[in-house]
Amino acid sequence: MDANFIQKITIYAIPLIFAITLHEAAHAFAARYFGDATAYMMGRMTLNPFKHIDPVWTILVPILTLLFTPLVFGAAKPVPVNFGALRNPKRDMIWVAAAGPLANLAMMVIWAVAGKIAISLPEAGPTIFLALMAEAGILVNAMLMVFNLFPLLPLDGGRIMVGLLPNRLAYAYARTEPYGMFILIALMLSGILGRFMWPLIDISMKSIYAIIGLS
Repeated sequence: MDANFIQKITIYAIPLIFAITLHEAAHAFAARYFGDATAYMMGRMTLNPFKHIDPVWTILVPILTLLFTPLVFGAAKPVPVNFGALRNPKRDMIWVAAAGPLANLAMMVIWAVAGKIAISLPEAGPTIFLALMAEAGILVNAMLMVFNLFPLLPLDGGRIMVGLLPNRLAYAYARTEPYGMFILIALMLSGILGRFMWPLIDISMKSIYAIIGLS
């Protein structure tokens, strides 16, 4: 394990843990707000990362992607939501699903502000490290936001789509969920998912950089 790989882990670990934890916690907070206390009762409405960590998706997958690709990717244990317990299930599921990606968007802004502060300070080891971590935070959150908004169940984008479609179409679309992960894997292996995601990731990052005033 070379020094470059260890440096990558050090830079990406905190942004990834925050990105995943706040994404899942946001789902839980939104679900309780709209009437479903399932996640709250199971201890998932928390910012404690250990409650959301999945050994494979939160630890193994990020390490493997860092080791074999120039990027990092990961996920957490999905927050349990009983959509039938929501006060208005079809409408409220949109907000519960959107809460996770919106949390990632908010973190992109926070990391961009941190990056701007870092580059405005005298150049030194800690400020360089903060700037690199901020850059990693923006990238990780952009990836998670765009990926989760892909309109395929069981992703957040799929939940939003079910909430937006007319009832008959929503019911038909919801029946695709058991096959969603197989479709997702096929799209990933074929490269179709990447061709969809990367332009949107690039646009979202450039937009945040422009808003904050980072070059």
